[in-house]
Amino acid sequence: MARLRGAPWGVLVLAIAVGAGAGLGSIVFRWLITTFTHLFAGHADYANAGGSANPHLPWLGAAFVVIAPVVGGLLYGPLVDRFAKEARGHGVPEVMLAVAQRGGRINPQVSVVKALASALCIGSGGSVGREGPIVQIGSALGSTLGRFAKVPEDRMRLLVACGAAGGIAATFNAPLAGVFFAMELILGTFSAEAFGATVLASVTASVIGRAAFGNNAFLTLPPFHVEHLAQYGLFAALGVVAGTVGVGFTRILYWIEDACDWAWRGPEWLRPAVGGLLLGLVLLALPEMYGVGYPVLEKATQGGYVIAFLLLLLVGKVVATSLTIGIGGSGGVFAPSLFIGAMLGAAYGTAAGHFLPSAAGNPGAYALVGMGAVFAGASRAPITAVVILFELTGQYSIILPLMLAIVLATATSRLLSRDTIYTLKLRRRGIDLHAPVPHATLGTQAVATVMETLPAPLSADADLVTAAALLTRSDHGVLPVVDDHGRYAGTLTARAVAEALTDAPDAQSSHVGDLSQPAPTLTADMTLATALHALVTAPGTGLPVLDPAEEHLVGWLTHQGALRALHGAATMPTAALP
Repeated sequence: MARLRGAPWGVLVLAIAVGAGAGLGSIVFRWLITTFTHLFAGHADYANAGGSANPHLPWLGAAFVVIAPVVGGLLYGPLVDRFAKEARGHGVPEVMLAVAQRGGRINPQVSVVKALASALCIGSGGSVGREGPIVQIGSALGSTLGRFAKVPEDRMRLLVACGAAGGIAATFNAPLAGVFFAMELILGTFSAEAFGATVLASVTASVIGRAAFGNNAFLTLPPFHVEHLAQYGLFAALGVVAGTVGVGFTRILYWIEDACDWAWRGPEWLRPAVGGLLLGLVLLALPEMYGVGYPVLEKATQGGYVIAFLLLLLVGKVVATSLTIGIGGSGGVFAPSLFIGAMLGAAYGTAAGHFLPSAAGNPGAYALVGMGAVFAGASRAPITAVVILFELTGQYSIILPLMLAIVLATATSRLLSRDTIYTLKLRRRGIDLHAPVPHATLGTQAVATVMETLPAPLSADADLVTAAALLTRSDHGVLPVVDDHGRYAGTLTARAVAEALTDAPDAQSSHVGDLSQPAPTLTADMTLATALHALVTAPGTGLPVLDPAEEHLVGWLTHQGALRALHGAATMPTAALP
């Protein structure tokens, strides 16, 4: 084991083992969902049964859906409360937190508890998805194997990401999506080692998954094509609308969760059962909300519903998913975001066909694009959204409008919200993934205590010859720029001035403001750990520091100053630490 831990190829062997575990785990998890759905509903997928009676309890008729979530809650509520409280909810935020601040350490019980709890929740009518649970299950397997092999923290984080990649790959037959999901959302970074390890885990899990489930696209959809150039404008507008809907879904999800927290005063283990009664009433009114709902999604893309019912399904899914999570259910939000996007896109495409019959094209194409765009708006993971929609559907012909809409949805989401559907759960608990680990001493200092004296700023209307002279005498290679009113306007690097004067000698009369570039904003009250994310990618040797109101320059933060502060904290005697 020591040789495996120390060898350069050791992490690749461990990644394959994690991928195999995640692949087998996905098979068990999907079997559990199917088994519990048959047990509670009497159908393989009740969302497609149209309000039929449960053949096990025919005398109840369709009203059995009121009881099913209550019974399911009585089973998984105590299980989660007693053995793994982190199995509650949609799972991905907990994995992100473990990677960012806990060295990749995840309770080994989570994989078993999450599988059982999520399968019981989905099987008894919970309107949630499979991706959150399988990510948490695979990640827990990776963390457990890493702990057994006694790998260092950086390898532990990588094995957690490998588990997430393998889970996504095997469950959805989407090996590429598994890789990008792990790197974009779980690790938050791209590197050759991480890419190689997650690819091995994803491929291994996919091979196992395909052996069990076959090698078919997860969703069976008719082929779609862009038939008119005007459609690109319609797809672009859909991207903006979908980004807004994704943010709206996020806010309603946590608003309903807050309402459930406010209303519930009993023991947590009983909460899913009591709340299940409300969920059951929703399912009685709209049985298409039962479980994941992929058959309903497919029917919407094929034009099986009118606009009014599509919008009803959209609202119903937002409410049903939010209520499932709010009452303490266990399941993911990826599949619901796809469902919401499909309903939005299908309604949008149908409406466009009424107003522009010669240019709009097939409404199903808009449903497909809407799926990816709403997920991107909620998660702000555009690469994952593009790749996973391509692999889930096998529709390469619509990749261009899909990319266009997803990028615009992501930009819209960023304008409307600071957080994603995953990070907002953590921020509501006071956790910032980019902040230092709680109780850590390194990086907790305020920038104001570390910054240096501000170098003389350049005026935006100064000429380049003057700027070149000042930059020559500066130790930083970059200087701040201020406008006529003394407000911060960006930075100017020596390299930019040198290139301008070399490429165009007549540019000597140009002004500093023409070449200044916006730089990441650092404020005096920001922690050093947060500021370092911007500092390490900045040109030159430092960045300007503004007052908390971000109006006036108050100092300068350099790499050397940050390093001195970190070194001082690291070498401080234990007794002197707070």
